[in-house]
Amino acid sequence: MAIIDAVGGTISSYGVDGEDLGWAEGSLKATELACNPHGTVQGGVHAILLDAIINFAINAALVGKDRTKATIEMKTEFMRAASRDQEYLLRGEVTRLGRQVAYGESTLSTLDGAIVSRATATFLLHREGQ
Repeated sequence: MAIIDAVGGTISSYGVDGEDLGWAEGSLKATELACNPHGTVQGGVHAILLDAIINFAINAALVGKDRTKATIEMKTEFMRAASRDQEYLLRGEVTRLGRQVAYGESTLSTLDGAIVSRATATFLLHREGQ
């Protein structure tokens, strides 16, 4: 997704844990486009990245041509500001994978582990043959 790169985000790795639930990791080094005039990352940019990293985690857990279809619902919480040109870590995890719906959570955190923002989301799934 071009928007991830445009705001300074990357998704660098993804996989499946021992319970067949997906995860994904990445980072953010916010560009000017991602920030307000004071150099603070806009809330919508947090939401884009938190949504995307959960999406990657869910798709990592799906097999064949099964994929996410759409975000049904997402709740985002902001704990502290993120600033331009500082590096942050992204992590998304699947919390439940159903037949038609998947649930996940994600965090944006500082390099020392302080949570900057987090989200929970529900995704509609497209299953092969449906």
